[in-house]
Amino acid sequence: MQRTLFDKIWDDHVVYHVSNQAEEQPALLYIDRHLVHEVTSPQAFEGLRINDRIVRRPNLTFATMDHNVPTSDRSLPLVDNTSAMQIQALIQNCKEFGIKLYDMADPNQGIVHVIGPELGLTLPGTTIVCGDSHTSTHGAFGALAFGIGTSEVEHVLATQCLWMYRPKNFEINITGRFKNVHSLTAKDIILNIIRKIGTAGGVGTVIEYRGEVLSRFSMAERLTICNMSIECGARAGLIAPDNTTLDYIRGRYFAPKHGELDNLIDTWRNYLRSDNNAKFERSFSINVANLAPQITWGTSPSMVIDITDNVPHPDEFSKGNESLKKAAVRALDYMDLKPGDPITDITVDRVFIGSCTNSRLEDLLEASIVINGRTVAPNVRAMVVPGSQMVKAQAEQIGLDKIFKNAGFEWRESGCSMCLGMNPDVLSPGERCASTSNRNFEGRQGVGGRTHLMSPIMAAAAAIKGKFTDVREML
Repeated sequence: MQRTLFDKIWDDHVVYHVSNQAEEQPALLYIDRHLVHEVTSPQAFEGLRINDRIVRRPNLTFATMDHNVPTSDRSLPLVDNTSAMQIQALIQNCKEFGIKLYDMADPNQGIVHVIGPELGLTLPGTTIVCGDSHTSTHGAFGALAFGIGTSEVEHVLATQCLWMYRPKNFEINITGRFKNVHSLTAKDIILNIIRKIGTAGGVGTVIEYRGEVLSRFSMAERLTICNMSIECGARAGLIAPDNTTLDYIRGRYFAPKHGELDNLIDTWRNYLRSDNNAKFERSFSINVANLAPQITWGTSPSMVIDITDNVPHPDEFSKGNESLKKAAVRALDYMDLKPGDPITDITVDRVFIGSCTNSRLEDLLEASIVINGRTVAPNVRAMVVPGSQMVKAQAEQIGLDKIFKNAGFEWRESGCSMCLGMNPDVLSPGERCASTSNRNFEGRQGVGGRTHLMSPIMAAAAAIKGKFTDVREML
């Protein structure tokens, strides 16, 4: 039988089927890597204590603190009591249960979905879970990776397995060649995909991204694509491993070494790809040859327009769908926008370059091309938050920190930062932010804050111009 990449990984990890009707009943899935952070784990560890259980495979569980950590002076005490309690709980839980922790003092600390690939924890053909929805990021390596809830975190800690209903297969083919490779990015592609299929377009599926474009993409670009799979409703995103994947993995701290790696590479190359004529329940194709830089205007990742467009009328956005029309009306009110306004007329107060979507070294390099030799607009407060301490150190070695600081950006320590407003980096009510993060929900970056999603180079352009700008005019 011809199988998809998802089928192969799923079948290889099923421990037990409830019945022969596999699609109608859950299966018990073995988990190869469990990633933990401070927000969704305290109750899970407490559940182990209450039931007198241990962590089944502590050597397969890795923890970091990222959501609540300050990105400014870490020698100062944490101001928020809840954040301080969650961080202290993670330290105690990892010590008690024998789990490796990358704390704020560790040179490998960072956002969980950044340090996993960096350290070689993310490998092709594996199953990876974390109490965070953007675990889909790791699918860029051909791993089946998905977010889980706190009760499921406890279940994986105790059993190294997870009950799960089998998702459907969904292929998205990305074709075409960018006319301007410097101004169009993976972020533009995934925003355009979500714009076209909607936030529910991938519900109940695992998306395998395919096509010639991906073969030219770096790992950082592939990670951006898979990161936002969850924003179109998918359980996970997948990209089959190739030489780019293997070159990235080789030499990483936790990656297999020497002969073992060579044997695995043969398997990864020959086995971890969808068979010819494998069945996908859903299929979608997008040609990106004429794609313009993308930017969100509303409060959903599907509320996306070209940078050359005007803010749409609710009827134009909804196309007859009353619930979408109501959402658009509410979004326009919240975002303080009017239909027909050119998006490039809108000024910004803040710029945030960071998050598990766009905080890797390549993202910072892209932004620096726009920033170098220019100055942040006087009405803008801009910050760069590297995804990990390793990214920060690498960026400083090649002088990126100086480029950003000379332009007027704040250069921060690693963490989730302004992506979700669970730390001191938040928007004030009414502030408008050009953000490289993944969600633009109401209040996502701070109560009353207004978030517009875009690529790092688009955010950099907004910082310099003080308003949303077609970055192609600056390159």
